[in-house]
Amino acid sequence: MLEAAHRFWLQGKPESIKPYGEGHINQTFLMITDVGVWYILQKINARVFLDIPALMQNIDRVTRHLARENSDPRRVLTLVPTTDGQDYCVDPAGESWRVYVFVRDSLCLQAPEDTTDFFRSGQAFGRFQRQLADFPAGSLHETIRNFHNTPERFRQLEAAARYDTKGRLARVKEEMDFALARVERAGRLQRLVKEGRLVTRVTHNDTKLNNVLLDALTREPLCVIDLDTVMPGLAAHDFGDSIRFGASTAAEDETDLDRVSLSIPMFKAYAQGFLAECGDSLTQDELRSLSEGAWAMTLECGMRFLTDYLSGDSYYRVHREHHNLDRCRTQFKLVREMEEKWDRMEGIIEKLSPL
Repeated sequence: MLEAAHRFWLQGKPESIKPYGEGHINQTFLMITDVGVWYILQKINARVFLDIPALMQNIDRVTRHLARENSDPRRVLTLVPTTDGQDYCVDPAGESWRVYVFVRDSLCLQAPEDTTDFFRSGQAFGRFQRQLADFPAGSLHETIRNFHNTPERFRQLEAAARYDTKGRLARVKEEMDFALARVERAGRLQRLVKEGRLVTRVTHNDTKLNNVLLDALTREPLCVIDLDTVMPGLAAHDFGDSIRFGASTAAEDETDLDRVSLSIPMFKAYAQGFLAECGDSLTQDELRSLSEGAWAMTLECGMRFLTDYLSGDSYYRVHREHHNLDRCRTQFKLVREMEEKWDRMEGIIEKLSPL
């Protein structure tokens, strides 16, 4: 770790390196130098990200574009180059490392404390979408193939069920039936793409509230972080993943499903912030697809948790027995909630949209 840190252009020499944050994929450290400059040092997970050069090229291009849109260094992530001018380095053990400038006087929330927090998250991701509206999305690498291809996620789930390597299929019959009953609707966004009705854009693809930095004093949104999954995608997916995570009334792994519900006030707050920033840059078909994106992303995420559970918990980090199954059940409960509250969701988007 220290050897990798010395390979970047830092102000001063590393004096302290400690684990930082609550990320599930990469290993993240807060690094402070002997002259008091703070950095984020990360070891990139090569098991998840199979093409790290492509991933880093995406991040470099997108952050440079965002920096041209906003000169305030606290409002965009800044990569620190290596001493040989690269955007990451590989240590003798074959591990890949990168460094960002730490955004001082910022905070990261694991869940919104009120509707204002979620409104500001919507502003942050809406601004991200607007500032990248003129970026050629097709020039970015697809760093994780079929990442938000919901029909493909169905095929992966069916394969995991067919092999049932851990003998868990009998336990999840209800969840399998729930997913399979929705297989036709799950491909709706992909069909709209094939029909040319939805635009491929630069998307973040992991738009949880904890991927937004807020000003520690004012709680105004500063910048979007965790750009590993930035690639071509749909605005509906980015909108939908935020709703899936932030408009739920319970934690993602809640075991008491009676506590899991879709908060309409939270849904409205996020939609207000998001559309205030980027509504004018989206097409009518994109605006009409936002609620569908929330439904599809929630179903997809539940299927991914279920697939991982059937496969032996090899992708998501788990902290207890049946953890991924608990996560799956919360997502499927949210899907049911969205179906029951569909007219209210659609009404909010229609009222807020500049149609």
